[in-house]
Amino acid sequence: MSRTTAAGSTSSVGTPTRPSPWLMLALATVGFAVNFWAWALLSPLGPLFRTEGTLGRLTESDVALLVAVPVLVGSVGRIPVGALTDRYGGRVMFPLVSAATILPILFIGVFALDSYAALLVGGFFLGIGGTTFAVGVPFVNAWFPPERRGLAVGIFGAGMGGTAISALTTVKLYGNAGHRAPFLITAAALAVYTVVAWLVLRDAPGRQPAQGSLMTRLVANAKLPISWQACILYAVAFGGYVAFSVYLPSYLKTAYELGAADAANRMAGFVLVAVVMRPVGGWLSDRFGPVVVLACCYAVVVAGAALAATTPLLEHVGTAAFLSMAAALGGGSGATFALVAKVTDPARVGGVTGLVGAAGGLGGFVPPLIMGYVYGRTQSYGIGLTLLSVTAGLTLLLTLTIVRSTARTATHPA
Repeated sequence: MSRTTAAGSTSSVGTPTRPSPWLMLALATVGFAVNFWAWALLSPLGPLFRTEGTLGRLTESDVALLVAVPVLVGSVGRIPVGALTDRYGGRVMFPLVSAATILPILFIGVFALDSYAALLVGGFFLGIGGTTFAVGVPFVNAWFPPERRGLAVGIFGAGMGGTAISALTTVKLYGNAGHRAPFLITAAALAVYTVVAWLVLRDAPGRQPAQGSLMTRLVANAKLPISWQACILYAVAFGGYVAFSVYLPSYLKTAYELGAADAANRMAGFVLVAVVMRPVGGWLSDRFGPVVVLACCYAVVVAGAALAATTPLLEHVGTAAFLSMAAALGGGSGATFALVAKVTDPARVGGVTGLVGAAGGLGGFVPPLIMGYVYGRTQSYGIGLTLLSVTAGLTLLLTLTIVRSTARTATHPA
């Protein structure tokens, strides 16, 4: 008799072991973080490109478009990727998406750093890395029982902290180790993860591949009430997080005259708080219900955005406002997918996740463009932040009415 601990190994002759759900969760979370690290590479460099003038004269809207393009592609791409994950499983899709993200990273690092147009092209394909969210949620969800899915998916969602890695390292590596360094290092990290994922990841026992054509399943998932409701919830929660994570360096540099490195560090603090609160939001949802957690989070965003719209002193009122919003947006993101896991047929989680994840990413695509446009016309960010406060208020109303009704009358409890 023999026994090993490797995933997919044997505990006795001819008897396969069951991989640990927590090991699968850890590997999925690492993969999500590394892909999000890649996805966010252009965000910290946007203000630097404008300051240095290496790409010619760039306007605020030019920078906003540059950092928003990967967000757009990564968001829309989650729809087919989520449906493909329902069919083929995370065991195949995680290494496939990770490997595909390496190519645009190398293109940007080697060929595109002196051309705005080439950066837009590279950024378009860099968006592939953002689709890993739609791979990980159904993969993790299948490994855990219903009473732990909120926490498990929340822990996985903490992988969005990969954007913090980018914020803390990209500008420093770009300036100190050479312009190509951040891209080459990220590509190497993705290559290592691709190999590890292919060798170690396993789909949950008993997983049933989705049947039917891709388009048929997309249409069926889109017709579910939870799909459009969770899309709105996530567009505000995660969309707000993404918008701040990609645009906050530009905002702080312009509104408070901070340096690029200081602004990037503060953005990393915002991201860290949101990342920590995401699994907390999932855990609280397991205990008190996702609707209660969502309502509390949106109420905090209403107040925080309204306060930030007045452009208060950064120390300490402005910092408190932004960190409070970071906590609420992270917690709300975790609670949204606790809600999806609660009311969605497990066989459809990937497809619904793709739709909801796309909405969240699109929610992060639009605000930077609006903020750049409004600032260009008014020299103020107050209008944009006021719109966030109003939007969060309307989402709070939706949560307390229609979403609460859906949660109570779910026909497919997990």
